[in-house]
Amino acid sequence: MPFRLEPDADQRSVLAERLGLRGLRKLRFAGTLTPEGAADWRLDAELGATVVQDCGVTLDPVVTRIEEDVVRRYLSDLPPPPPGETEMPEDETAEPLPSALDLREVMAEALSLALPPFPRSAGLAEEVVVVDAIDPEPAATHPFAALRNRIGRSD
Repeated sequence: MPFRLEPDADQRSVLAERLGLRGLRKLRFAGTLTPEGAADWRLDAELGATVVQDCGVTLDPVVTRIEEDVVRRYLSDLPPPPPGETEMPEDETAEPLPSALDLREVMAEALSLALPPFPRSAGLAEEVVVVDAIDPEPAATHPFAALRNRIGRSD
């Protein structure tokens, strides 16, 4: 069963607000839903989107093009996870078979998982600053350096 979703501007606006995006310029979710065995289903799709997010440093708009393959397997006999903490399953594509499959929700979930977690404006340095948790600043510039030098003195 082939499918193709291309939400209009109003639908994209609602989804952008839901996902905390500044904008969602384009969105396409197309693929097939295929039976597997007697009661299971497999979804194979392509997600295409152009999103606008706030830069994590400057808050300037950052435009990102997303192209992702999406695979989900809906299994009728998938046991529920035990209560409490569990390990990630080996097959991350397997999900319990729902009574009804909302392709718009699958699209929204796939988009939310594909979003860059820390969008950055073009031209920002990709530096990583490592801070020593015990002494985060060099001794000479540490605000309590003078006190540290006095501790232990008997004057």
